[in-house]
Amino acid sequence: MKRLTSNELRKLWFDFFQAKDHAIIASASLIPENDPTVLFTTAGMHPLVPYLMGQTHPEGRRLCNIQKCVRTGDIDEVGDSSHLTFFEMMGNWSLGDYFKKEMIEWSYEFLTSTQYLGIDKENLVVSVFAGDEDAPKDDESARIWAGLGIDEKNIFYLPKENNWWGPAGKTGPCGPDTEMFVDTGKPKCSPECSPACDCGKYIEIWNDVFMEYYKDEAGNYRPLDQKNVDTGMGLERIICILQGVESVYETDLFIDIIQKIQDLSGKNYQAEDKKPFRIIADHIRTSVFILGDHRGVTPSNVDQGYVLRRLIRRAIRYARALDLEPTGLIEVADTVINQYKDIYNELAANADKIKKELETEIARFERTLRSGLKEFESLVKSIEGEIIDGKSAFRLYDTYGFPLEMTQELAAEQGLEVDVQGFEQAFAEHQAKSQSGAQQRFKGGLADASEQTTKLHTATHLLQAALRKVLGDEVYQRGSNITAERLRFDFSFGRKVEKDELDKVEDLVNQVIKQDLPISVEEMTVEQAKQSGALGVFEGRYGERVKVYSVGDFSKEICGGPHVERTGELGRFKIKKEESSSAGVRRIRAVLIDE
Repeated sequence: MKRLTSNELRKLWFDFFQAKDHAIIASASLIPENDPTVLFTTAGMHPLVPYLMGQTHPEGRRLCNIQKCVRTGDIDEVGDSSHLTFFEMMGNWSLGDYFKKEMIEWSYEFLTSTQYLGIDKENLVVSVFAGDEDAPKDDESARIWAGLGIDEKNIFYLPKENNWWGPAGKTGPCGPDTEMFVDTGKPKCSPECSPACDCGKYIEIWNDVFMEYYKDEAGNYRPLDQKNVDTGMGLERIICILQGVESVYETDLFIDIIQKIQDLSGKNYQAEDKKPFRIIADHIRTSVFILGDHRGVTPSNVDQGYVLRRLIRRAIRYARALDLEPTGLIEVADTVINQYKDIYNELAANADKIKKELETEIARFERTLRSGLKEFESLVKSIEGEIIDGKSAFRLYDTYGFPLEMTQELAAEQGLEVDVQGFEQAFAEHQAKSQSGAQQRFKGGLADASEQTTKLHTATHLLQAALRKVLGDEVYQRGSNITAERLRFDFSFGRKVEKDELDKVEDLVNQVIKQDLPISVEEMTVEQAKQSGALGVFEGRYGERVKVYSVGDFSKEICGGPHVERTGELGRFKIKKEESSSAGVRRIRAVLIDE
């Protein structure tokens, strides 16, 4: 097995797939453009949803990239050896081109060839779909693996919960997958031990998804006309294996960041509790990428801004546990920027903004902590007996950022105890609600391309163009969320939009709708799109081909769709609300009314 640096791995990945005639595409924004059902891009396939649904991609049918991702469902697990909130997903796609044979052979080649990762094939274990009433056993994938020399005892047939992908919603593309694992050499936990176990014997490193079915409203699975391949390999996980360390925090991705925390705190990572170091390193790294993103998220009390605020404040709390002055986190952020700036140039371009927002949020949290201490003092005066109830302790945690340990320490100074079991119960209830909300938010996925959603997506283009005509060129999209019922559009603007200005914007959009203008699409390079006056995210995408949608002479944007064919299909546009989203960002909610 080769011992590679993370940058050497990136280069090998791109070299390998370029040799297989894949176009290298840039990572999309962390803030989803065409999937309003998730807060962040959580997988490499999210930005490619329209193309997996059948649209043609400007770069062709074979694609490869390394996608920035954020997942926060396990945020409270961060601090162990493996959980992260920000990660990079290495992926490649076939949009109706090659399928199982080519992909499995290439997976084997990249993993085992001494030219690439050099993993001993004797340590390579794979799983395939076991089959059920919806789809047959995937003997084809198993035969291909066996033909490459994988011993039959290392080929496991697993059920749908382990070896099936999708659909994200009730309907949509889906299919079996084959997953690749490294056998760590640990003994089996039982005679039935398999890659489905969590015992640690098998570590997953790659997943090849074969989208060959479509699940319809009735729950039936029918063969797809366009069969796709969608793969994912977590860069952090594979580099951990290649560098021979037990924790991702000991890889070259984190060494400099951890060292900076040691320098600032005067504490030794190896000698101390490692959890605070890891949480600070992970949360500041994630915050840097969210703040540095093209689409301009800042700390707030809603959606992506709320997650960002929680990450920063959690890092501050653990900085205090290391006696690290919270302002030192800005230096930790600088270390992250320097490490990644040559890979993701938006971090260098937005470095000043990243550090300024961190500084502002740190100062704001200091004030919140003071408010929390006042709340604690009031709580102490109001309780009867010697125990602070769990719900009150959780409120201090959730509202003011007090970790349980801080509440316990303050309580002890007053001769009080904290109902830890009650706190944990309130915490569990909160988690259940959060996870339910996340599942609800994700339910649209690939299936969320209804006629009304498509109309509202088109309407956001008209809205942005109208805002720029009424308010000026400082207006740029900073985020959007579209459901079948309404659109929500965030844009850069430094003050409240007055009612007469909103009326003008609304009238402009409705004029364009009444004109029944055609919506045209052209494929061109990013540089050509920029020169043509199209709006869009240009950083890091030069050389790529993109789709540019034009609405007459009124609007021109880089976009992946979906769109209606003519504006007359939209109905009447109505702005329902205008409000602040975060500092320097306004938010409009609007609907389309059938006439």
